[in-house]
Amino acid sequence: MDNKQQSSIGVRRRRYRRIALWSMLLMVSLAMLLPLGGYLYVGIQQAGAQAVEQTNPRSNMWRTVRDGNAGYTAVSGAESGVLIQNGQNWRQLRNGPIANYGGWVLLGVLVAIALFFAIRRSVRIDGGRSGVRIKRWNAFERTVHWSTATLFMILTITGLSMLFGRVVLIPVLGLSGFSAWAELAMALHNYLGPWFGGLVVVMIVMWMRHNIPNATDFKWFTKGGGIVGRKHPDAGFMNGGEKVWFWFICTVGVVVIAGGLVMNFPNWGFSRGEMQLANMVHSVGAMAWIALWFGHAYIGTVGTEGALEGMTTGYVDENWAQQHHNLWLDEVKARESGAARGVARDATTVVKGSPA
Repeated sequence: MDNKQQSSIGVRRRRYRRIALWSMLLMVSLAMLLPLGGYLYVGIQQAGAQAVEQTNPRSNMWRTVRDGNAGYTAVSGAESGVLIQNGQNWRQLRNGPIANYGGWVLLGVLVAIALFFAIRRSVRIDGGRSGVRIKRWNAFERTVHWSTATLFMILTITGLSMLFGRVVLIPVLGLSGFSAWAELAMALHNYLGPWFGGLVVVMIVMWMRHNIPNATDFKWFTKGGGIVGRKHPDAGFMNGGEKVWFWFICTVGVVVIAGGLVMNFPNWGFSRGEMQLANMVHSVGAMAWIALWFGHAYIGTVGTEGALEGMTTGYVDENWAQQHHNLWLDEVKARESGAARGVARDATTVVKGSPA
């Protein structure tokens, strides 16, 4: 082997040794660095966790709970597996637009009635009282009316107290005073509500036959109903305004009562979402009912002379009846005239048939 060949072999050997050395260094380096990768991974995870924790882990937990996801529970019943149902949307609507707009509507109606009374004053009986009284309401009808009206006023006061109490009553009564009143108001509202609903049903059945709309009602509205202006339009036993009040109760009023029953009896299987919807419908409908009742109460008391005594005594003055319900008065006189003629015929028959 010449020198050239020996030199080439030596170069290859040194190259192999360098490769082996670098390979050993690389393996040792990897053996030392790879375990450190776990610490790097944990560090990255911890940094991410810290970033998440900055959003308050308790808030994240309650956000998850309010999603309404059902878990396991041994308690039976509707939504028993749901820890918390998201009521934020309902509360924001109830305490926001419903309470705000509803409160302004009620206040606006009261102001409008006060201004109207200041301008129009009470509608007097033309020609004064005649002294002749016509029976309009019997004792049972008056009892049902005043029982329903009394419960309506109690429910109005207690219901508005629960809706506006935090804003209106706490500054006046204080926290302790309002707490005691709110507890009483809720009990009265919940226990008297079903009785009120039953009486409303009795009123609907009792007065349905008097409140069938007809063409006379349209003419009554076109002439202002005798309240706006000085004309006194024709009307039967019930005028157009009274029929609107009646059918409002039959529709919106019944929905309000139904919504109250849904909230009053959760054991009937209603979900919390359904009860929240019922609460909003109940609140909006009730405030519309109260606003219309303000007008009904005004016309039936200070707004019209002689109207209130009809529901307190059962009788109205003949001139009042002629002015506000002339068609009904004509029917009453026709019945009395017919009855009188019948009595006269019976008397004549008895005289003619008596022995000489």
